[in-house]
Amino acid sequence: MRKEERLKKNSQFARVYGDGTSQANRLLALRILPNGLEVNRFGFSVSKRIGNAVTRNKVKRRLRQLARLTPTGKGWDLVVIARRPASTASYQQLGEALADLLKKGRLT
Repeated sequence: MRKEERLKKNSQFARVYGDGTSQANRLLALRILPNGLEVNRFGFSVSKRIGNAVTRNKVKRRLRQLARLTPTGKGWDLVVIARRPASTASYQQLGEALADLLKKGRLT
């Protein structure tokens, strides 16, 4: 993802967590906040409860790719939070879970 499409600072994550709305399913949770920009900015949160570093990085790589490929409306800050079952979910299952959350949040 390009620099302008990423949430990097803790303050950016805190603003989305504090002021944003949330959607959740079995594999993922999604926090959404309008940002007033022409691009969406994504952040990914995968805690140590998911597994070791290899597992966490695999989940993050999959989520980043799915975020790139999934069409969404513009002007949103989104934080995708992986839940424990995401560590054993397939790429397709994660894609369906993310698409479901974006649909619930009315971003697609």
